Amino acid sequence: MSAIVLVLLGLGGMAAGYLFYSRFIARHIYKLDEQFRTPAHEFEDGVDFVPTNRFVLWGHHFTSVAGAAPIVGPAIAVIWGWLPAFLWVVFGTIFFAGVHDMGAIWASVRNRAKSVGALTGEVVGKRARSVFMIVIFLVLLMVNAVFGVVIARLLINNPGAVVPVWGAIAVALVIGQLIYRRILGLGIVSIIGVVILYALIYVGPSVPITLPEQTFGLSASASWILLLFAYAAVASLLPVWMLLQPRDYINGLQLFVGLILLYGAALIGNPSVVAPMVNDALPMNTPSMIPLLFVTIACGAISGFHGLVASGTTSKQLNRETDARFVGYFGAVGEGALALAAIVAATAGFASLADWQAVYSAFGQGGVTAFVNGGAAILANGLGLDQAVAATLLTVMAALFAGTTMDTGLRLQRYIFQEWGEIYGIKWLGKALPATMLAVASCLILAFGAGGADGSGGLLIWPLFGTTNQLLAGLTLLVITVMLVRSHRPARYTLIPLIFLLAMTLCALLLQLKTFYDKGDWFLLGLDIVVLVAAILVTLECSASLLRHKREADASSS
Repeated sequence: MSAIVLVLLGLGGMAAGYLFYSRFIARHIYKLDEQFRTPAHEFEDGVDFVPTNRFVLWGHHFTSVAGAAPIVGPAIAVIWGWLPAFLWVVFGTIFFAGVHDMGAIWASVRNRAKSVGALTGEVVGKRARSVFMIVIFLVLLMVNAVFGVVIARLLINNPGAVVPVWGAIAVALVIGQLIYRRILGLGIVSIIGVVILYALIYVGPSVPITLPEQTFGLSASASWILLLFAYAAVASLLPVWMLLQPRDYINGLQLFVGLILLYGAALIGNPSVVAPMVNDALPMNTPSMIPLLFVTIACGAISGFHGLVASGTTSKQLNRETDARFVGYFGAVGEGALALAAIVAATAGFASLADWQAVYSAFGQGGVTAFVNGGAAILANGLGLDQAVAATLLTVMAALFAGTTMDTGLRLQRYIFQEWGEIYGIKWLGKALPATMLAVASCLILAFGAGGADGSGGLLIWPLFGTTNQLLAGLTLLVITVMLVRSHRPARYTLIPLIFLLAMTLCALLLQLKTFYDKGDWFLLGLDIVVLVAAILVTLECSASLLRHKREADASSS
């Protein structure tokens, strides 16, 4: 089958979702009000609370939530066939992710830009808040610790990506000054930034940079991880307008240019999808598609991490409440488009079915490698790009998004420590610097304490990321649903997705419980039990609150 069919149907469906469904949800369910005074104006401080142009904020939100996950998940999940992955990405984006992301922004903005964890305390209760924040902390710990490893390996495997990856930081710093001080208009700054970024991508392969195999007893991977966390710590402390916003914005533009090139190459080259529609010849030990498909593809369909970004940094920068539709829902559409590109690259970027099967010989294979190699082949065949330059472009795309997710994730982890300081009356913990140091220390303890000298310890708990992340999305939808019921508004548009998501996630947690037990992996088994118990406790608390408010709403209406 032609890849053009997937591209047109997928992008057309998501565009229709934004144009029609998101407008309905924004007007009639969340009732976004342009006159509402957002926390960005109410608590403006020039550091975290900064009213921001919606296009710039969209870039921050989109690239913060994108990371490498919408590439890795779909490029692994196509082992079950391209059709299940395609349907979950498209319909998940329209009816799940967009509603979830816009709703998380709305809920936070209506509650002084509190994170979804702290917000749970006011909407549901203190017990639910305490348990929920543990789940949030685990998700952030996984994201930060693992993405450090992912970026380090990308830089080691493709030294030509080092210059554009680190050069993007310098570009962002300059752009931040130009935009904030209104030296140049946003349009001119955008063009200049994208041109410089792509020039760095073109130059990168000719000036590869590698770190020594050993530096003070540390491997190259460990050295890169330490450098990345040092950068992320500084980035999390700087005012958002100085680095975080412009870096995310310019990366967002870079991604759209990259997606246009990739989709354009697919339309011109017309590659064939060689992977099966539904794979009847699965490799041994491949888990059941249901429920694992819905946790393998998280980012790109719906992801709990999006709720953390939406309620953690995005809500503090929202200029008008009505911007939540463009920033939240369209941000989800952008990520869905990236996930769709990963599916196309991982199914149509191979010469034959035999070549595809050679890569997908076991569950967990594919991922970033299939995206980069398959996508580079599509770019080379469709646009005539040099294969090395095309591979560098896609590697930089993956690394830059993992980096933006990592520095936003560390900032969010800092917020969690600060909120704990506020909740439990620990004054020193409420300050930015000690909270940041604790966030970095917790990630490094996991990375090096569990992983040894190479800093890959975060990978030990990564198998739980998909289920924990989707659990977080379901619980965020639960909190939003409680708010809707309290406001006497229709709740079925969030209630149906959350029931489906919680059902799939809890089933996946139970299946993983058996897998970890059979393998004798007691660490992951214990962590799985902690997450499962937390999920059940928060679900019960939220359900009780939901039923109570539903009875009150019914009584008041009668």
